[in-house]
Amino acid sequence: MSGVLVAGGAGYIGSHAVKKLTDAGFEVVVLDSLVAGHREAVARVPFVESDIADADVVRETIRRHRVTAVMHFAAFLSVGESVTAPARYYRNNVCKALALLDVLVEESVTRFVFSSTAAVYGDPVHSPIREDHPTRPINAYGETKLIIERALTHYATAYGLGSVSLRYFNAAGADPSGTIGEDHDPEIHLIPKALAAADGHGTLEVYGTDYPTRDGTCERDYVHVCDLADAHLLALERLERETVPSAYNLGNGRSHSVKEVIAAAERVTGRSVRQVTADRRPGDPALLLASSDKARTELGWTPRFEELDSIVQTAWDWHRTHPDGYRSRS
Repeated sequence: MSGVLVAGGAGYIGSHAVKKLTDAGFEVVVLDSLVAGHREAVARVPFVESDIADADVVRETIRRHRVTAVMHFAAFLSVGESVTAPARYYRNNVCKALALLDVLVEESVTRFVFSSTAAVYGDPVHSPIREDHPTRPINAYGETKLIIERALTHYATAYGLGSVSLRYFNAAGADPSGTIGEDHDPEIHLIPKALAAADGHGTLEVYGTDYPTRDGTCERDYVHVCDLADAHLLALERLERETVPSAYNLGNGRSHSVKEVIAAAERVTGRSVRQVTADRRPGDPALLLASSDKARTELGWTPRFEELDSIVQTAWDWHRTHPDGYRSRS
């Protein structure tokens, strides 16, 4: 059986995609530098510790595991850091991704699923955001993802590389099995930070309360990580039928403010979230809300976790059994 290489598969979203692939019967190999990933998150599958820019290792992995498709999750993802340290993002998210693509072309791998982001849109000019919305990133994170999306159209024309780019809105939650979840160091995402504050670990900073939104805090479209994993399998299926590059938004189509997320965390945990107001962060749009009609129609994607409380509940279940992330012993 041919294999699927998951680059960056030991990270948050990557590990959930790996679980989905293995549960569906795919032969999977993970390649991850472990700069941000966790070996424990993908203990069930063959693992190669390497940088995606190491062409010799990538080439050997493709040949040994008879890889015919690749999923790419090996990117840096902090919006704030991308504003203050853009060079780091261009080197990792662009230069190394292109190095990976070059090996795929050399090895005749023709199916590529790219982990992209709603940050490619920048400040929305209309909402909900469709895929034909102008792409005007306001931070280096979004810009580096858009560069690779654009490169993929040219790799298709020149080299026959089929691709799907999945533009996530705000990934959240954890696998209901409780075996894998979200563990960043430092943690940068709102829901796990709110849950940690509710559990007595630190104080949540609310970045800006003067946005032009319904309660003054940023609004985001939260999509469950397992729903994202489902979309990656559907993207592979699409690439068996059609190799023309395409991009799809992945979101629930509902926006929730920072204050609403905090309230959900308090409902789920039954505890108060310690919080303090801080200045706005550079590079944060006021509102990001998805139209995922294209993914629903063309991929057949249907989110299973649409309610904010249910998303937060899975994150809380993971946090309670893994208060120190993968270092915990449940």
